Amino acid sequence: MTIRIGWIGCGTHANEMLLPQLIRHDVTIAALCDTDEARLAQTARRYGIPVQNTMRDWQALLARQDIDAIGIAAGPAVHFAVGMAAMARKLPVFVEKPPAATAREAEELAKASQAAGVPVVLGFMKRYSTANRIAANVVAKPEFGTPASFLGEYMTAPTYFEKDPDYTGFYLHHCVHYLDLVPWLMGEVAQVGARRHELAPGKLLLHVDFRFASGGLGTLVMGTHQSRGTPMEWWQVMADHQRVEVRNVHEVRYYRAPPFKVSRTDASLIDGEDTLVWEPNLTVAANEDHKGYYALIGDFLAVVRGEQRDVPDAAAGARAMRLLEAIVTQA
Repeated sequence: MTIRIGWIGCGTHANEMLLPQLIRHDVTIAALCDTDEARLAQTARRYGIPVQNTMRDWQALLARQDIDAIGIAAGPAVHFAVGMAAMARKLPVFVEKPPAATAREAEELAKASQAAGVPVVLGFMKRYSTANRIAANVVAKPEFGTPASFLGEYMTAPTYFEKDPDYTGFYLHHCVHYLDLVPWLMGEVAQVGARRHELAPGKLLLHVDFRFASGGLGTLVMGTHQSRGTPMEWWQVMADHQRVEVRNVHEVRYYRAPPFKVSRTDASLIDGEDTLVWEPNLTVAANEDHKGYYALIGDFLAVVRGEQRDVPDAAAGARAMRLLEAIVTQA
């Protein structure tokens, strides 16, 4: 079944990250929308969209009868407005994070999705990053046990935020990712706290503390004062004599409880005891989806077809936004 998509938003992120992965699937971009005429025309040329199927008013796009679902990457205020209108039209929506500008609006969208019985899938691709999915599956195994600790860091550079003195862009477009990923790995958050240090204008450091409903603890470091030219992500989940970590989005290390080997002449590597390490073969072009967008969009299209998938839905978006607002208030 070829799904007909109405796509809203033709910015850099849509053109470089989302649309290239979308068209790898069995879809047709039936209509394309952006408020910027030049950006709209350039994207239409790139993806072969006839001019009669381009428009600058998203409401005109939603009024069309030749679309099966909506995709949107246009900023939180527009995400919420389009999402609510799509629910009224019973159109499934893929929406880049965040789903709205506030937790209240995100909750409203989640309730509308539930009431309409129509899926809203969020662009939380961190769940779909190959290494993250491998590590999350390790955490979910019974032999791993109950996660006791989360440690992580998610940094970016100040160039994004020099003209954003309240760090709204950092909170909404960066921090919100890990406020989905952390409870996805560790379970529901019972308490959250935050401390803040501003090194200089545009250079923010946050230390976020979690207490999970399971009793586990977590610490997440986020900030805007590192170079984009260095690795900027790392996380680890620990249980009893078990831990798994992901380095720089692509390397997984799974530690168990091996015996000391120093004094053993028969020392070897033992399956089920010693550390497992996984890295992708980055020369295999057909499998280049280690950020996770292709798999995420694939799951969205599956739920549009009526299949059951464990997707980051509107309720997950609302949870992430509640955590985000609690952190911003405390920081």
